[in-house]
Amino acid sequence: MLAYIDPGTGSMLFTILIGLLSAGVYKFKDIAVKARFLMSSGNAGKLEDNPDYAIFSDHKRYWNVFEPVCDEFEKREIPLIYMTASPDDPALQKPYKYVKCEFIGEGNKAFARLNTLHADIVLSTTPSLDVLYWKRSKYVKYYVHMPHAASDLTMYRMFGIDFYDAILTSGDYHEEQIRALEKVRGIPEKEIEKTGLTFLDTMKARLEAEGSVKNEPPVVLLAPSWGESAILSKFGGKIIDELLKTPYKIVIRPHPQSFTSEKELMDSLMAKYPESDRLEWNRDNDNFEVLRRSDIMISDFSGVMFDFSLVFDKPLIYTDVQYDASPYDACWLEEEPWTFRVLPKLGLKLTEDNLDNIGTLIDKCLNDSEFEQGRNEAREETWAYMGEGARCVTDYLINKHAQLQSAAEPEKVE
Repeated sequence: MLAYIDPGTGSMLFTILIGLLSAGVYKFKDIAVKARFLMSSGNAGKLEDNPDYAIFSDHKRYWNVFEPVCDEFEKREIPLIYMTASPDDPALQKPYKYVKCEFIGEGNKAFARLNTLHADIVLSTTPSLDVLYWKRSKYVKYYVHMPHAASDLTMYRMFGIDFYDAILTSGDYHEEQIRALEKVRGIPEKEIEKTGLTFLDTMKARLEAEGSVKNEPPVVLLAPSWGESAILSKFGGKIIDELLKTPYKIVIRPHPQSFTSEKELMDSLMAKYPESDRLEWNRDNDNFEVLRRSDIMISDFSGVMFDFSLVFDKPLIYTDVQYDASPYDACWLEEEPWTFRVLPKLGLKLTEDNLDNIGTLIDKCLNDSEFEQGRNEAREETWAYMGEGARCVTDYLINKHAQLQSAAEPEKVE
């Protein structure tokens, strides 16, 4: 009799098989790219003075995560190498004395550099270390992962954090999820250190300095992610039509990737709904100001929901997303991701059935004190050491480096 495999297990096994096949293909590509890079640049990956501490950022959008840490190293006069794969990363313009910021190339060129990097500790937000392109360098002693959003670490693509030595977290649920993954996969336990969220700390301090904004009428921010499950793909112009029926001012801020991957959709929507005194399309590089001047956000599964809700202390409306966990680490766990458990505390769900009543949903969110209590609970669950993230991360890295040095010292012979 043939063995039965349930659909969930079958999907997971298929995903693993595709991942293994992809890894084989990428391995050959990686070898070829590395060979070309070594021939063109000589001693690839061996940064000046073999730093004790290095940071890798695969995109400039993560500078808000790393800048507080770089500033803390600079303040303490501790040398640090910041490596970026973005040629226009804001870090490259910072007048640091002790922190060296370097563009190491884009795509495969950056990974070829990293794969032979010389450093004691590497800190990064980039998942999939030692899974596809990015391999552990034999010249690096310790890899540390740092989250770039106030949400689940299990929502990375499968095996996203398995091969890091340590994970920095911001809530107890992170450790519970990581330990559950390690147990079900039978892999060694990683070091876990709760350090908070540096980028939320910075945003909060900036808000305190610049102050909040009170609008009349209120401003509704439509801030979708991108892809087939995102708001604009799912509802199209209908959601804009319904929003324009309300008395509120509407600001639409699509995900930057939409203008690349969904260009036809963006072009058609922006042509059909041009800017007016009621409608604004926002494409600012820095999202702080548009978040500050908005009173409520409508989003789907974008991490900006937590920035808006937890820092600016404002309600949100989230869409009914059919989340397919099969490609992600979350599919290995029985428990629903924290992100989806917490959303009902922060606002109301938008569905195709209640889209026609979106004005009523907005009114309830703006006036119901229940969501204020929910935001307070969410902060407690996911934002440890509020205002102290950079100090906590830096202290951890310094203490870890001291441990590595002590372990490497030969025992004295008496």
